[in-house]
Amino acid sequence: MLGSIDKVAASQTATTGGRKFDGGKLQYGLIPPNALKATVEILTFGAEKYEPDNWKWVPDSKRRYFDAMQRHLWAWKSGEQNDQETGKNHLAHAMCCLMFLYEHDTIDFLNNGEVNETIK
Repeated sequence: MLGSIDKVAASQTATTGGRKFDGGKLQYGLIPPNALKATVEILTFGAEKYEPDNWKWVPDSKRRYFDAMQRHLWAWKSGEQNDQETGKNHLAHAMCCLMFLYEHDTIDFLNNGEVNETIK
C-alpha cells in the first residue's frame, strides 16, 4: 500500500486515474491552522476597531510595527499570555506585526508619507 507522499508523487506522473499535476506548487496546507486562526482573529479585531486594511496606511509603519511586535513579544516572554485589550495571545499580535512588516518591506505602500496610487 502506498503512503500519502508516494500517492501524491504517483498522481503527478500518472497517465490514468486520479491525476493532479501540482508538484512544485505552494502548499498552503502547511500553514499551522491554530496560528493562522489566531492571526485572523487579531486582523478581524483591528478591522473592526479601525477599518479593514488600515495597517497599510500607518505612517512610519516599519518602526511602529517593529516596536509593537517587540512589545508583544516581551510581554509574552515576561509571562503575560494575553493582551489586556483584546484578550488574545501576544504571539498572535506579534505575528500580525511581523506580517505587516513583511508587506511594508516588500510593497511600497507609502511614498514619502503619501499613498502610492499604483496599489489602490
